[in-house]
Amino acid sequence: MEDIASADAVGEGPERRWGRLNRRLIIDQAVAIIDASGPGALTMRRLGQDLGAEAMSLYRYVNGREDLLEAVVEQLVGELRVDPGGHMQPMDGWQAFLQWMAHEVRRLALAHPNAFPLIATRHPAAPWLRPPLRSLRVVEDFLDGLTSRGFTDEQAVAAYRSFTSFLLGHLLLESATRGASTAPVEEPLNEGDADVPNADVDVDLTDYPAVARLRGTLSEDHTEDEFEKALEALLERMDLSLSQ
Repeated sequence: MEDIASADAVGEGPERRWGRLNRRLIIDQAVAIIDASGPGALTMRRLGQDLGAEAMSLYRYVNGREDLLEAVVEQLVGELRVDPGGHMQPMDGWQAFLQWMAHEVRRLALAHPNAFPLIATRHPAAPWLRPPLRSLRVVEDFLDGLTSRGFTDEQAVAAYRSFTSFLLGHLLLESATRGASTAPVEEPLNEGDADVPNADVDVDLTDYPAVARLRGTLSEDHTEDEFEKALEALLERMDLSLSQ
């Protein structure tokens, strides 16, 4: 009887159990493994076993584990919807808009607590994008959502910085309390054609005019100032609480 490796070579292996092997199926199963056991459990051998295929057959669809981890992050972030069903209008106000966005990211973090640290810690496609809002589509919609509600370009970028910092800190902590490991995933060797994080800083922004317009402002480093302002705001809130 034909073994899995030879059957897969003629296109009959994993189809017995999963249907035709493809990139989306592989990524879906990778997400399932990470959700169940964390990123450290994801290996090409484990993935192949779960799919009923030889690990080598997966390389037709993904360029190794590095490419696979990037694809997992891209798929999960792709679940974010900045506008709930297309019903939120500028007259709904920026507070309602940011509340929706915060709860949408938290929904993702709670649905995938073991995977959220990947979203939070892996380098985005360009160094001026910040996790967890690291998708060009999401950032474009976020900036548009604020500027259409009265924010200037500079105010929208400042809000993007402070908002992502808030989400990152709170949701990483919440993921950790749910058992997720926040330690960096061991970086594998480049296996040939896998994307190198931050290597392509000249991403195509044709479809993202707000991001293209504000790229220079997004690239500015205000980390120290942001920390001091956030700390000052926290101390003021604590002082107000104690004085009541």
